[in-house]
Amino acid sequence: MSEKLSSALSKAEKQINQMLAMQDAMNSRVSDTWRNNGYEWYRAIWVECAEMLDHHGWKWWKHQAIDIAQVQLELVDIFHFGLSLRLMSGERAELIAGELAKELHQGTAENDFKIALENLASAAVTHKAFDAKALADCMSLMNMDLDELFRQYVGKNTLNFFRQDHGYKEGTYLKEWHGEEDNEVLAKLVTTLDTGAEDFQQQLYQALEEKYPS
Repeated sequence: MSEKLSSALSKAEKQINQMLAMQDAMNSRVSDTWRNNGYEWYRAIWVECAEMLDHHGWKWWKHQAIDIAQVQLELVDIFHFGLSLRLMSGERAELIAGELAKELHQGTAENDFKIALENLASAAVTHKAFDAKALADCMSLMNMDLDELFRQYVGKNTLNFFRQDHGYKEGTYLKEWHGEEDNEVLAKLVTTLDTGAEDFQQQLYQALEEKYPS
């Protein structure tokens, strides 16, 4: 293994390990017993795949423009579910991070986005599994590297915590903020903050608090 590849995998493992910890915390925020609740994470993956295909476009009988930003957001959502599914294996987070780092680095070199997405959905439907290589193919075809996945994941994870803290589970949360969906507000806020800051999550949460309609 080359020194450059070794360094890239080491960085990827650290980022994925951090995201695994954040995902465990988010799932625990929803339910302390989430690992024993029988949640169908695989089903969430293939449903998101279907939604993503609409944002990408698949209808040959009409013109459709690819909404890259929305497709990327859906890929981040799928990664949330994929991390949860891998955590259910019972393996230590460090081992899972190492496996995912390699799979995301490898991909399969599929160059048709729709087929890559169907591979991702197929693994979820057929094997109830998360195909990280297929996700890597989708990311590559949408000009999304692991750094961008990490940036958007941290943002969405923070928003998910914010939602839970403001009545999402009880049905009292407001998803429309002054004419914009909370996802749109999030995307704009992330660009105004230093994603490399150690307290990035705290800064983003505070910024969401200030924007949330009272």
